Amino acid sequence: MKIIYTAPVLIIILVAIALSFFKQEPKKEEPKGKRYEKYYQTKMCNKLDGIIEYRLPDRTRVDCLTDDYAIEVDWAKKWAEGIGQALYYAQMTGRDPAVGLIVGKGDERYLKRLKKVADEFDIKIIILKK
Repeated sequence: MKIIYTAPVLIIILVAIALSFFKQEPKKEEPKGKRYEKYYQTKMCNKLDGIIEYRLPDRTRVDCLTDDYAIEVDWAKKWAEGIGQALYYAQMTGRDPAVGLIVGKGDERYLKRLKKVADEFDIKIIILKK
């Protein structure tokens, strides 16, 4: 059996298919009590009157760029990555390096490690409490 579609039926089918491609995903809500890195980054950077997600020529992004600092925001357990990125962003922008470290209960050991290196390489630490 051969199915023959009329022009109006074909148009309706094509419109339905096209609309399915433009269907928007529902906005993901932040789970209660849990915040994402972006939350801390935005809050801190707005307070410091900085530029959020400042894009460098190599397409990397400084989490927050102020008049004085190139700041990398990271979770406490990623303290070492934060150091590397902050130093790189500082070199690329001519600003001083800083790490915004998101710390919570039990993260003291990471903060201790960061402080040890930060003292040696003159990296500012901004503590962002969970």
